[in-house]
Amino acid sequence: MQEDINKALKVLQNGGVILYPTDTIWGIGCDAKNEKAVEKIYKIKKRDDKKSMLILLNNINHICSYVEEVPEIALDIVELATKPTTIIYQRAKNLAKNLIAEDGSIGIRITSEKFTDKLLQRFKNPVVSTSANVSGDPAPENFSEISEKIKLKVDYIVNYKQDMRANQASSIIKIGLSNEIKIIRE
Repeated sequence: MQEDINKALKVLQNGGVILYPTDTIWGIGCDAKNEKAVEKIYKIKKRDDKKSMLILLNNINHICSYVEEVPEIALDIVELATKPTTIIYQRAKNLAKNLIAEDGSIGIRITSEKFTDKLLQRFKNPVVSTSANVSGDPAPENFSEISEKIKLKVDYIVNYKQDMRANQASSIIKIGLSNEIKIIRE
């Protein structure tokens, strides 16, 4: 795993794109602060750049670095969640402009998966996480289902956990500026 972390880290630092295991599914990722790297992911996925992607962090305390105002209820949800949970926050900041949704929001998930946790500790920036598929195609259940088209376009493919089955997709909860909560996916 350490060799994978070292290689993935170098790719991220150089504006590249990685294919990597997350706490839910295999994802395509890059430095969430690098607009050119984010653009590469949109092209790989053939995804409309009006559709935002989420970022992974490994520490709840880092959320305030990327959101102007973190609602108290969001911290409670993250701490009490029993499965991976993505929260969509309003007023994103300090991220690539083409990553932030048109309404100024960003989805953030705190990961505790071993590989992503260690990678984020070393990288010290958030990493984009989006499913390893072309937009509109089903998300792959495991590494072997990832299209060769995707594999050929990323800069590094992590070897760690290539035998893993996808975990359940994350819950998605949107929290408004007045603490209103909307469950997007349970």
